[in-house]
Amino acid sequence: MQRLRAAGITGFFRPGQLVLAGLTLGQLPALVRSGRVERVGRGLYRLEGAEPTEDDSLAMACARVPKSIVCLLSALRVHGIGTQAPAEVWLAIPHKARTPRLGNPRLRIVRSSGPAWTLGVQATEFDGVPARITSPARTVVDCFRFERLIGPETSMDALNDALRQRKVTIAELSRVAQVLPARRLSAVLDVRSL
Repeated sequence: MQRLRAAGITGFFRPGQLVLAGLTLGQLPALVRSGRVERVGRGLYRLEGAEPTEDDSLAMACARVPKSIVCLLSALRVHGIGTQAPAEVWLAIPHKARTPRLGNPRLRIVRSSGPAWTLGVQATEFDGVPARITSPARTVVDCFRFERLIGPETSMDALNDALRQRKVTIAELSRVAQVLPARRLSAVLDVRSL
């Protein structure tokens, strides 16, 4: 347990991370039998005694789909924008990547490629699991880009709340929208900048 914590593993982890802690994959079954490690799902484990947090589902999803980006409604919740409490974890994956199949947590997948894969993406972590997430400005722009999935009311709520809380500026939104066009957002920003 000490070695795992010393290697930065405090909650969820994948078997490959044991090597960083100076352990071997062959020691994992013994850790599970002893109760020091709990198997949460296929290829996903958690240290015994790790306290559940509100980010458990995000940590679990990012550990199971490591090359993903937390986006849309999940990113809104993390950034404290709007009133959405999504039942699923929203992740972006590369355009040609295989769709992950998880029973728990439930996932909503969107596809990204080119500039949409890198623009406005920040490194973060959830319960010790390295992750990537869209920035507040990118998240608001994405809400307008994917309005058909989340609805126009949610997009406007996100825009208004992000501006009110000063988490984004019209200039930031315009810069992101130039690269990742969102027609309705551009029209709304043009009216607000008058």
